[in-house]
Amino acid sequence: MSFLEFDPAYGLWGLAVYSFLSATLLPGGSELALFALLRQAPETFLPAILLSTAGNTLGGMTTWWCGRYLPQGRALATLPYRDTLQRWGSPLLLFSWLPVVGDAFCLAAGWLRLNWLACCACMALGKGARYWLVAQGALAI
Repeated sequence: MSFLEFDPAYGLWGLAVYSFLSATLLPGGSELALFALLRQAPETFLPAILLSTAGNTLGGMTTWWCGRYLPQGRALATLPYRDTLQRWGSPLLLFSWLPVVGDAFCLAAGWLRLNWLACCACMALGKGARYWLVAQGALAI
């Protein structure tokens, strides 16, 4: 179990908040929360996917903004994945949902001052696809 636990009784808004918090450096499994909610309330399929995606994307963009306001000194020149992000740019944030490296991608993208709108769109696409797959699995069981 993670440090933060989700109770499906919190509903859609609880899922959105949990998804936001899970996209920051706080531990949490927003996929499990979505799965649990859809097992209990399958009629919330579309709103659950949309709110999970929105919450998790906002959390990722919060990390992006934190990176954006880090100083440009030499100490951060070794930021993980900096070279990879410089090479591939914002499309790499399609993978911002990955554990551990996803947060580093978001932070490094902000520090590198990659276009915020392109980063947000790529994050939302990647995270939305992940939630859609999790939701499909929840309903298939």
